[in-house]
Amino acid sequence: MTGQSDYEIFEAGDVTLQSGIVFPAMKLAYKTYGTLGAARDNVILYPTSFSAQHFDTEWLIGPDGVLDPTRYFIIIPNLFGNGLSSSPSNSDVTPFPTLSYHDAIAVQHRLLTERFGIGKLALVYGWSMGGMQAYHWAALHPNMVERAAVVCGSARCAPYNHVFLESVKAALTGDPAFRDGRFVEKPVAGYRAMGRVYAGWAMSHGFYRDELWREAGFTSLEDYLVRAWDATFARRDANDLLAQVGIWQRGDISRCGAFGGDVDRALAAIKAHMLLMPGATDRYFDVRDNADELGRLVNARSAMLHPIPSLHGHRAGNPVNNPRDQAFIKAEIAALLSK
Repeated sequence: MTGQSDYEIFEAGDVTLQSGIVFPAMKLAYKTYGTLGAARDNVILYPTSFSAQHFDTEWLIGPDGVLDPTRYFIIIPNLFGNGLSSSPSNSDVTPFPTLSYHDAIAVQHRLLTERFGIGKLALVYGWSMGGMQAYHWAALHPNMVERAAVVCGSARCAPYNHVFLESVKAALTGDPAFRDGRFVEKPVAGYRAMGRVYAGWAMSHGFYRDELWREAGFTSLEDYLVRAWDATFARRDANDLLAQVGIWQRGDISRCGAFGGDVDRALAAIKAHMLLMPGATDRYFDVRDNADELGRLVNARSAMLHPIPSLHGHRAGNPVNNPRDQAFIKAEIAALLSK
């Protein structure tokens, strides 16, 4: 576990959530990279994905990386429920309230404006749940967001995506450690079951057919499942995982007072240069959802749908040990930033 010195905390105070509940002493953990320019216009916001903390995703930040800290001031805000920002595991609020992406973006907006005086975002970049946050940012703050890259994400959680998450929840909560609506201890069997379910959904048919796990040094399919998936979620608090699944399932850019559930209105509010970059073989953030959204981005400065041509399924969007997909994403983001 990385120490407190690795990141900073924005104390948001008592925050009234979308649900109407007041969350006391809400905390947003964040980390910055690079230097904020004098004009405060070189900012990239990079929200975290499911169960990730900033140090899980900062690998793509670097002078030769997808996001360059020598040119840009990059901020990673940790999503609520990830164990660093306010989460079931680190707050005394019980039961832990229902949170939404709208709640997260509201506090992130306060961080940018109150702590840094930032009024423009050169780019909001996010993968998976981070991509959903990028979409929310573009719709909720259209005059602030100049560009948004939605990598393996969507404007709302599709029904199929919702069903996938139901299977994840069922695997985790089937553990006897889940009692009366919460985990009272670590669900050892539940973590493994969740990892095995996730392994099937996150990667593609072709990934397993062509044994692409060999490229990452695994010796057999079982070796891959054991080392890549069995303990993946055990590093996180199980109640935190459920809180984030809830945010994900409720994800919808239009579910707020401004848009009243009208997705067309929410998409039409977006003015940014939009890059929708699904994984060609992603099973739960399907290319067809982004294709459907593309035609409704009627006021975006530009809108492009560029699927990642990969057999790595959902993980094509977070290609840690996958140079081909990494190169594709890097080139796409360079082109977007040049607009």
